[in-house]
Amino acid sequence: MFRLRQVRIDTLSEHVVFIHEDAVVAGNLGFRPLDRVRVWGRDPRNGGTREIIGVLNFCRDTLVRPDEVGLSEVAFRDLGLEDGSIVQAAHAPAPRSVDLVRSKLWGQQLNEAAFTEILRDVVAHRYSKVELSMFVLACALRPMQLEELVALTKAMIHTGTMLRFPHAPIADKHCIGGVPGNRTTMVVVPILAALGVTVPKTSSRAITSPAGTADTMGVLADVALEPERLYQVIERAGACIAWGGALGLAPADDILITVERPMEIDTEAQMVASILSKKKTAGATHALLDIPVGPTAKVRSLEHAQRLAALFQAVARHIDLHLEVAVTEARGPIGWGIGPRLEALDVLAVLDRAPGAPTDLREKSLYLAARILEMIGAVPAGGGYRKAMEALDSGAARAAFQRIIEAQGPQPLPPPAPFCATVPAPTDGRIRSIHCWHMARVAKQAGAPANVSAGVRLLRTVGDIVRQGEPLFEIHALSQAQLDLALEYARSQPELVSFGF
Repeated sequence: MFRLRQVRIDTLSEHVVFIHEDAVVAGNLGFRPLDRVRVWGRDPRNGGTREIIGVLNFCRDTLVRPDEVGLSEVAFRDLGLEDGSIVQAAHAPAPRSVDLVRSKLWGQQLNEAAFTEILRDVVAHRYSKVELSMFVLACALRPMQLEELVALTKAMIHTGTMLRFPHAPIADKHCIGGVPGNRTTMVVVPILAALGVTVPKTSSRAITSPAGTADTMGVLADVALEPERLYQVIERAGACIAWGGALGLAPADDILITVERPMEIDTEAQMVASILSKKKTAGATHALLDIPVGPTAKVRSLEHAQRLAALFQAVARHIDLHLEVAVTEARGPIGWGIGPRLEALDVLAVLDRAPGAPTDLREKSLYLAARILEMIGAVPAGGGYRKAMEALDSGAARAAFQRIIEAQGPQPLPPPAPFCATVPAPTDGRIRSIHCWHMARVAKQAGAPANVSAGVRLLRTVGDIVRQGEPLFEIHALSQAQLDLALEYARSQPELVSFGF
């Protein structure tokens, strides 16, 4: 018997159990570090038993006493018992579904039932980080045929909740990423909302980038909306821009992201299943997918973009989702800012029609909004751009965005990062391209997205003519150490900014 203790350590989605080494020795418990253990106790509210499965860590100091079992924050929350409750601990067998992961790793094709069994165990936090990594790598290293990818996507859909809205069409959009800035969603959604289109937009936080849409929207408004509150926001504002992780939509994907992010793995199969399962569970009937193509983007050729588009559309047909694809050009970041706060400033500038607002962000957002309006039949073919531009230039989109912010709960804009340095142009000439991956890396070295004010602000962009020594971009950081790290990286990348025609 042990007393339960909450250990305020954030282990992301992993259940971690802490036991003092002295208790293991004295009680002859036979535990070893990283064992899988079951912790359970009686629920005084109904007399039932509550339990969790977690990965065991030993401690030798005062983190927990020998008569205590400590649980990480997420494990303590999921167990649902009071601090100090009497609990027991014992070895727990590995989920049977881990054998399915091993078979996938060895090249066997899995069906929907197998993926569902795996993902149910993932959602129940029965997998350790090692086992989650094994699953991610199995899917990355063993290419999936269409049938298997459809099975994975359906399993992701069926292991979470689904939002439902009484009236169609329900619109959505998504970009596959790979282009820094590019915060078109936060302009497109209010344009559509201003025109009466329902858009329950759910987004992820950054996986391998300096900011995700949820990170950037979170600078301005609360994005952690539970389903009941999201319905209220839609009722009040007609649209939302929320973090999908708080909604239980395809929750296995959010857990898998916790290992994909540090490994910087984002394979096509995982991307397709992740994006389409989120669109479907968010209640969308129609979705537009943006695939940027450029020499340093995630997709680097038109042929690759067309193959990827065909794959997305094939899977979408199997889950009854009307999907169209926009293949767009990417010779560098979209907008001036890279990082949550700096990108939010770009969005506000475009919606406010402010002088100096990034033209590329405005025009790409208008193009995507036009495609959606035409896709859902809100305007005749060819009439979408003018309608979207009217909503933006009249101020209706800005007003719609403010309604969304007020409905979700406004947040004060964070202050600028205290440390800033300017990187000058190394030569005279015309900027031919800006390396997407390297520039994103500079922003991440500066601290984005964990530090929302950190990142990069471009002072010149593709097509501009500059003189040697003229400022090209600023790096914003919360510490001198992070600033120095980002500067060192930027200076070590000769391909960061290319000149020519």
